[in-house]
Amino acid sequence: MSGLYCFVFITLGLTAFVQQTQAQLQMGFYSKSCPQAEKIVQDFIDKNIPKAPAMSSSLIRMQFHDCFVRGCDASVLLNSTSPNSGEKDANPNLTLGGFRFIDSIKSLLEAACPGVVSCADVIALATRDAIVKIGGPSWSVPTGRRDGRISNRTEANNMIPAPTANFTTLQTLFSNQGLDLQDLVLLSGAHTIGVSRCSSFSSRLYNFSGRGDQDPALDSEYAANLKANKCKTQNDNTTLVEMDPGSRKSFDLSYYTLVLKRRGLFQSDSALTTNSFTKSYMQKLLQGSENFFTEFAKSMEKMGRINVKTGSDGEIRKNCAVVN
Repeated sequence: MSGLYCFVFITLGLTAFVQQTQAQLQMGFYSKSCPQAEKIVQDFIDKNIPKAPAMSSSLIRMQFHDCFVRGCDASVLLNSTSPNSGEKDANPNLTLGGFRFIDSIKSLLEAACPGVVSCADVIALATRDAIVKIGGPSWSVPTGRRDGRISNRTEANNMIPAPTANFTTLQTLFSNQGLDLQDLVLLSGAHTIGVSRCSSFSSRLYNFSGRGDQDPALDSEYAANLKANKCKTQNDNTTLVEMDPGSRKSFDLSYYTLVLKRRGLFQSDSALTTNSFTKSYMQKLLQGSENFFTEFAKSMEKMGRINVKTGSDGEIRKNCAVVN
């Protein structure tokens, strides 16, 4: 019995800690210290995303990759230093874009309110505003995050789900961040926008099991089309392919339709059909019994709170690429 009480006490303590950490994020955190902060971000997004709508995909990918390593603390923005190799140099981040975009927003904020708004909050706010600008859902972004001082390539390689990940790996990596299978399906839905290089999935076309074969889980007609018109060789590292062909500029449900037709571009997309819950949940989204925009917004809010640094933890970087 004493063991049970100890377990309950520890559980309650952890719950209180999590609630306390989350409570330190708040809507309008900068309302007094930098009242124009959120408007500065939104104005920049409103002006620039129409000229470069693909940036919305880059930003949401950046936030995802950032939050999965040491929490949402902008560690993904830090440059590598000698002798430390940072997250930017990790395999999943070699094709990551949006760094200069974030730097531009941060420069405007530093001019208005020096040393006040964190790079982590810039990522969170810019991502939300960019998705809204292309017609996607909105969600609440409480602020007050602080920036981390550590960025490690190995951690990023180990913690960010790869496009080649199977279901077990995806479930484990999401669970490690406090995200469940519903979050996995919903956040994967961000693949409804953007593009990928052939190198991220060419093994499915040319050498799936190391014997020069094709992934049997990939629709053969779709695979033939990709090989004939897009990824014509296994070593193509430059050609870009839509993750949601015909709908990559629209934030919609067509990604799930393609996945269920065995036309998801990545193994990680295909993996969603191998579990009864995730497959059923995709069907519910398509049937409308679950509202994609509403539920996606909830998962984005949840992801944005992963292991945030608040209060006196971390710092407010003046330059997002280097610690103060």
